Amino acid sequence: MLLSVTNRPRASLGRVLDDLGATLLELVHGDPDRPMEIGGIVTHDPHDEPLLPRHALVLGVGLQEPSVIACVLRDLGRQQAAGLVVRAPIPAHDMITSAVAESGVALLALTRGASWDQLAVLLRSLLAEGDVGVAEPETLGGMPSGDLFALANAAAALLDAPVTIEDRSSRVLAFSGRQDEADTARVETILGRQVPQRYSRLLNEHGVFRELYRTDQVVYVPPLPTTEADFTIPRVAVAVRAGDEILGSIWAAVHDPLTEERSQALRDAAKLVALHMLRIRAGADVERRLRADLVSTALEGGAGAREALDRLGLGGQPVVVMALAVPVSAADESLLSEAGLATERQRLADAFAMHLGAVHPRSAAALVGDVAYGLVPVRPDRADGEERAVRIGRDFLDRIGDRVTATIGVGPVVREAARLPHARAGADRALRVLRTGRGSQRVARLADVHVETLLLELRDLVEARGDQPTGPIGRLFAYDQQHNTSLVETLRAWLDAFGDVIAAAAAVYVHPNTFRYRLRRLAEVGGLDLDDPEARFAAMLQLRVVAPPPPRHTP
Repeated sequence: MLLSVTNRPRASLGRVLDDLGATLLELVHGDPDRPMEIGGIVTHDPHDEPLLPRHALVLGVGLQEPSVIACVLRDLGRQQAAGLVVRAPIPAHDMITSAVAESGVALLALTRGASWDQLAVLLRSLLAEGDVGVAEPETLGGMPSGDLFALANAAAALLDAPVTIEDRSSRVLAFSGRQDEADTARVETILGRQVPQRYSRLLNEHGVFRELYRTDQVVYVPPLPTTEADFTIPRVAVAVRAGDEILGSIWAAVHDPLTEERSQALRDAAKLVALHMLRIRAGADVERRLRADLVSTALEGGAGAREALDRLGLGGQPVVVMALAVPVSAADESLLSEAGLATERQRLADAFAMHLGAVHPRSAAALVGDVAYGLVPVRPDRADGEERAVRIGRDFLDRIGDRVTATIGVGPVVREAARLPHARAGADRALRVLRTGRGSQRVARLADVHVETLLLELRDLVEARGDQPTGPIGRLFAYDQQHNTSLVETLRAWLDAFGDVIAAAAAVYVHPNTFRYRLRRLAEVGGLDLDDPEARFAAMLQLRVVAPPPPRHTP
C-alpha cells in the first residue's frame, strides 16, 4: 500500500513547498508551517488590484525592486495573503526582511527558466481549486482523491527515486520532490510540463512507448544516446491502465534496474494512479453539473441562494453577473446539429469559466440553458465593478477571436443574494440587445443599452396584442404596398438622419431633390406634420416597435 510522505494539509503553503520546492519554488523568507489554507492563486496587477480571497498566494510578475517588493508585501499583509512569489534571484535587503516580518506574508522565489503560466497551472492543480461543495475530502487507497502529487511523492519514497506521472501525450500531470537528483532532460521536462520533443522522438525510435503500452510490467530504459552535455540517466516506467485503455505512465529516474519488490511497488502504484485519473476525469463532469446547479440556484435568489453562494466561495461580498451567449442564425442551425450547438456552447462556457478563474479565483461560471453566466466578486471599496466586468468580457472575446461571434451582457453590481435575480435580469436584457445585432458592440452593460431594451420589451407587448401600424404610418405602409413605392423607407431615413436631407438621401441612394419630393409626398399621403415634434416622435416609435403589415397577395 502506498502511504503519503507528508501530513501537511493539501492546500497549505508547506504542502506547496513540499511538492514544488527545489524544482520550481524556494522559500526566501517566512514560515511555511503557519496553520492556514491557501484560498486561491492571484496574479498581482498594480494597475487593477483584484479582490483577494483569504490567504491567497500572489504571483508577483515583474516585481524586482526591493522597495516595490516590500510595499507589496505590506499591502498583502493587510489583505491576509499567505505568500508572494517573485522571480529569482531576490536581492538580499533589510527592507524586504522587515516587510516579511511585519506583514506575516511568506516570500518565495520562482526558479529561472520556469514560466508564470506553468506555475499557475501547477498550483491550481495541486490545490484542487475546482472542488465545489465537498464537505469531506474523498480518498482512494488512503490518498486524497485526485491528488496525483501525493501519489508521486509516495511512489518516489518507495522507489527512492524522483518520479513523474504523465498522460498519453507525455504531458506531466504531477511530479515528486528530489527532481534535482535527475538529469537535464528531467529538469527540462518539469519546467516545461512536457517531455521535450527530441526525447519523445528518441523514445519512439527505440520502441520504448511500444513496449511500454503492450505490457503491464515495468520497462527499463537505458540512457538515451544524446550529446555528452545533454545526457540522461536510466529510467524505469510502467503504463497506467484502465482495462484496455492506456491513461498514461509513471516514470522514475534510477541508476540501476529495480528490485522485484520495488517493481511490484511501481506496478501497484500504477493501479492506484489509474483510479485517481479516472476519478479526475469523471469528477470533471460531476463538478461541472454541480457548479451549474449552484450558479443557477444563486441566480434564482430563492431560499437556497445564500447557501449556493457560500459553497461557491462568494458569500458575503458584492458580485456582478455576466451573461455570455452565441447568436445562432438560421444558417448556423442548418449547418450544426442540436448536439453540435450544445457542444459548442459548452466549450465556450468552459473557456469563459477558465478566463474568469484566471481573473479572480473565486469567480464562478456555468452554462444554464443556452447562456453561460459568470459571477465575479467585486471589491466593496470600489465603484467600478460593472466597468471592470466589461473589460474582462472584452478581454475574453479578444482572446477567442472572431471565429465565434459571442456577446456578453453585464448586469448591475448587487450586494445581497436576494438581489441576484435583478442582476441576472439586467445581464439578460443587455445580452438580448446584443444578440439582435444592433450596433457593433459585443459587450455592454444594461445602462449602455437601456433604451434599446425598453424598445424590445415594448415590441414584445405590441406583438403579443397583435397591434398593426395605425395613423400616418399605417397609411404610408398601405400606400407603399398598393403603389410599390418607398415612402416608409424615406421617412425612416429622414428620421434617422435627424432631418438632414443630404445624409438621408445618401443613405437610400437617391438624389437630394428626389428625396425632398418623396418627403413632401409622404407628408401628404400620411397626413403627417413633419414640423411637429410629437408627430415625429410618434412616427419614429411606431417604426421601431410595430411590425409592418403582411404583404397583400394578389390573385
